Amino acid sequence: MKTTHKLWMGILILGVLSPIGIFFPEHFKAGDAWGEWGTQTLRELTGYIPQGLEKLSGLWNAPLPDYAFKGWEEKGLGHLSFAYIISAAVGVLLVVLAVYVLGKFLTRKGE
Repeated sequence: MKTTHKLWMGILILGVLSPIGIFFPEHFKAGDAWGEWGTQTLRELTGYIPQGLEKLSGLWNAPLPDYAFKGWEEKGLGHLSFAYIISAAVGVLLVVLAVYVLGKFLTRKGE
């Protein structure tokens, strides 16, 4: 089996397993996943928000906030799991496309 085939199979398996990110925090009543805190949650956890983070917090809005489609936030776990898998697939595709384009740009034929 080729190394790239193993890589793609591993990525596919991780994408399908991505809904575990919904189950574990909900099962253990843990709240948000570690490091995925918004400014309000960070303030609750630490008591303050660093100035730089507060200033830059509105700069980027995720295309799929909370890994769910608009209007799906209150739907069942099945819908959220599907949205997680789609989010994983979109993320993988974007990274692969970016690496491919960057690789084509940096490796010029004939040099």
